[in-house]
Amino acid sequence: MSIVPLLLFCSLALVVGSIVLFVFAAKQGDCSDAERLCLMPLEDDAEERVAGEPPPSSPEP
Repeated sequence: MSIVPLLLFCSLALVVGSIVLFVFAAKQGDCSDAERLCLMPLEDDAEERVAGEPPPSSPEP
């Protein structure tokens, strides 16, 4: 029965540690550009296309 307090202490230490790390990361601004980064694959590569060339169309089956 002496393992229960040890497990409670370890779980509370993990929770407090994760909250501290979250607050530290939020204050540092690590995730400030997450929306921009997740939308990057959707942007067209305009510099790779030649001027006047139509955008590539999807091939028909």
